Amino acid sequence: MTMQPIIEARGIVNRFGTQVVHDGLDLTVHAGEIFGIVGGSGSGKSVLLNTLLGLRRPQAGEVRIRGTDITQLDDAALRSLKTLYGVTFQAGALFSALTVIQNVQLPMLEHLRLSPRALEELAMLKVRLVGLPPEAAYKYPSQLSGGMVKRAALARALALDPQLLLLDEPTSGLDPISAAAFDELLLGLQRELALTVVMITHDLDSIFRNCNRVGVIVDRKLVAGDLDTIVHHPHPWIQAYFQGDRARRFGAAHGA
Repeated sequence: MTMQPIIEARGIVNRFGTQVVHDGLDLTVHAGEIFGIVGGSGSGKSVLLNTLLGLRRPQAGEVRIRGTDITQLDDAALRSLKTLYGVTFQAGALFSALTVIQNVQLPMLEHLRLSPRALEELAMLKVRLVGLPPEAAYKYPSQLSGGMVKRAALARALALDPQLLLLDEPTSGLDPISAAAFDELLLGLQRELALTVVMITHDLDSIFRNCNRVGVIVDRKLVAGDLDTIVHHPHPWIQAYFQGDRARRFGAAHGA
């Protein structure tokens, strides 16, 4: 694995009024890894994701994606940067009035110049890539199961062949079998497409199954390391999260 940073965040400060969410947070994500981000309620996991996406400008610090500090970019430059990454949000965030294939085509319409036939074929390729049956492409999100919605959102995230995926709670709301199937899909795609994945999750099973490294937001900063390092970290919240009864059960099941 090439250990070239694809994301570097340094000295990130995010606050809302007098409430400081992040205070000097640092994050490095290397190309080709699956990096999990966990933290308690109110620790600012989604705020951090929005900062990495350029949707939120931090009060201090910088975020570099492939060496470019996105906190200094204007809207036009940020828009062109969007072709480098795909993103899924917690509830899927599909447009309910559009079919799956129309949702997948949205990034293509914004950034590519394709004939209607090429657009249809490319979008259908993405639908198949995430394991959805062809007939699902012409259904609306409300007609799909939770697991299929997650896959449809992933197909849209892959629409522009990004090198980087940012996933917000990708298995939330799924039963254990559907969550395991999604994890298996993600691992397969990560290998086949040489993806770098940043995944916000509270799903311990997903963490042990997928992640090369984990970052934990505690005390408004990020503590990062491989699973063994994090599982044995002395911070009380990290201990409670990774060493509680439920965590020990997951760890034993995955050889941690």
